[in-house]
Amino acid sequence: MDYKVLNLKENSPTIEQALAIFEINVSAYKLEGVKVVKVIHGYGSHGVGGDICLQLRRLLRSMKKGKKIKDFLLGNEWDMSNEKCINILTELKDCYNDEDLGNSNPGITIVVL
Repeated sequence: MDYKVLNLKENSPTIEQALAIFEINVSAYKLEGVKVVKVIHGYGSHGVGGDICLQLRRLLRSMKKGKKIKDFLLGNEWDMSNEKCINILTELKDCYNDEDLGNSNPGITIVVL
């Protein structure tokens, strides 16, 4: 499968645990040939989701700069009006069925591996 969903909110991890879970899974997904990961991290309305969101996006900027990932889209960019989103959807038809597509969900981030 080219597309996976990773829920970092599950079991209410600490920020450090959530980032470790993310990095371990990204490494495994790359080996599996996964191309896009939707990361569910929350946005802070019920606890530490906002902190996980901020730290994850900081990590993603670093990973992109270090060429460990190709790109990432914030939840509000996961929309048919966004060129990067359209490029992903053109390549990966599975993503068309994503329930967050077009919903401007601040609690997700799309990661292109």
